[in-house]
Amino acid sequence: MSDERQAAEGRHAVVVGGGLAGVTTALALADAGMRVTLLEGRPRLGGLAFSFRRGELTVDNGQHVYLRCCTAYRWFLDRIGGAALAPLQNRLDVPVVDVARPEGRRLGRLRRDALPVPLHLGRSLATYPHLSLADRAKVGRAALALQGLDLADPALDTQDFGSWLTAHGQSARAVEALWDLVGVATLNAVAGDASLGLAAMVFKTGLLSDPGAADIGWAHVPLGELHDGLARKALDSAGVRTEVRTRVTSVSPDENGRWSVRVPGETLTADAVVLAVPQRETHDLLPAGALDAPERLLEIGTAPILNVHVVYDRKVLDAPFLAALGTPVQWVFDRTDASGLRDGQYLALSQSAAQDEIDTPVADLRERYLPELERLLPRTRGAEVRDFFVTRERTATFAPAPGVGRLRPGARTKVPGLYLAGAWTATGWPATMESAVRSGVNAADAALGALGRPRPHRLFAFEEAA
Repeated sequence: MSDERQAAEGRHAVVVGGGLAGVTTALALADAGMRVTLLEGRPRLGGLAFSFRRGELTVDNGQHVYLRCCTAYRWFLDRIGGAALAPLQNRLDVPVVDVARPEGRRLGRLRRDALPVPLHLGRSLATYPHLSLADRAKVGRAALALQGLDLADPALDTQDFGSWLTAHGQSARAVEALWDLVGVATLNAVAGDASLGLAAMVFKTGLLSDPGAADIGWAHVPLGELHDGLARKALDSAGVRTEVRTRVTSVSPDENGRWSVRVPGETLTADAVVLAVPQRETHDLLPAGALDAPERLLEIGTAPILNVHVVYDRKVLDAPFLAALGTPVQWVFDRTDASGLRDGQYLALSQSAAQDEIDTPVADLRERYLPELERLLPRTRGAEVRDFFVTRERTATFAPAPGVGRLRPGARTKVPGLYLAGAWTATGWPATMESAVRSGVNAADAALGALGRPRPHRLFAFEEAA
C-alpha cells in the first residue's frame, strides 16, 4: 500500500443521513480511500425513496421516476449495481388520457422521434389532441423562448413560471394539458407556484437539450431493493461503517481542527463531517458560525406528495403508466410485478402538489378516487377492489417557490471540515433523486479538495456523460 493511500485511510469522515445524498457522499469518500462512517436514524437507508411490506405486497412509499438526462442518478445506479433493475424507455412515450373528452377520443401521446432538438417533439405536439391548433402553435413559440433563457440569470428565480407562461401566450388549457402535466410531476408545484428558474431548468434540460433527455426510467423492483439493499452492499464493499437506528445529537468542532459527532452512547471523531439530512434537521445540528444566515434554511418551504394505492382482482390497465387530464388523478403506474403481486393488478396514483389532500381521511380519498379511476379506466368498473390504502409524505420535497434559489446553500460551510448535502442544497435541480445524488457528489468533492485528495475518476464520469 502506498504512503499516500495509508495517509488517506487515516482520514475519517462521518456522513450524517443515509438517503441518496448521504449514501452517495459515503461511497465517493470511500472510493477516494477515506475511512467513512455513515449514520442514519431510521432502520433503513434510502431516505424518502423506500419500500415497506403490506401483507404479501412490497410497497414503495411513492412512485419515483428519473429521466435519461439524470446522469448522476444513473451513475448511482451503476455504482450500486442496480442499473438493469431500473431501465429507461427506449424512447419517450407518455399516454395522456383526457376523461373530459368523448369515449374513443380520449387518448393522446407525448413521444419523441429520432430527430434533433427541437424537431424530436414536433410531430407529437403537432398531433397532440388535447390542445387546439392555436395552442399547439403557441406552445412551440414558448418552447423556443424558454430555450433562450439563461439558467445562470438569478432574476429567473424571482419570477413564477405561471406568469411567464401567460406572458408568452399560453392558455389555461395549455398549462393544464402540457406544462403542468410535466411540471407538477417534476417540480411538485403548479406553474404559478414554481420558480421560473427551476421550471426553465427542468424543461430546457429534459425536453430541449438532447433528443433522448426525457426518456423515462423507473424501478422494476421495490425501491428498497435498490436504495437500501444494493446500496448497503456497495457501502460494505467500499469499507464504509454503516449504522442505522443511530440518531446524531450534536456536531461540534474540536480545538485541534477535528470534529466530534455525538450519538447515544458514543462520540465519533472525524476530519470531515457531511450533514446529509433535511434542512430543518441540518439547521438544528449546525454549529455557530457555519452559515452566515442559518435561519434561511427554515425559510425553505416543503411540499407534500400523496400516493393512492389500489389493488384490483383483475388487469385493468395495459400500459406501464399513464398521465390523466380532466380528473383529479395525475399519474397512474402499474406496480403489480414490482410489488410481488401474483394475481390481479396493483395501481399506484402519484399525486404531487397535494396540499389540499395530504390530510384527507382514507375513506374520503377512497370515495373520491375509485369513481375517478372508473372514469379513467373502463375495465375497473366491473373489477373488485381488494385493497385500498394511502401513503403520505408531508415534506416530500422542498417547495420550488420563487426566491428559493437564494436560500439554498452550497456544499461548503464557513467552518472548515463541515459540508452539506441533500436535494434541497444548491444543485440547480429541483428536489429529485438526481439532485440528491448531485449534492452528495458536491459535498464529497468539497471535502476531498479541502483534504488535498484527488477526485476518483469514476465518481465524476457522469459529468462527462452530461
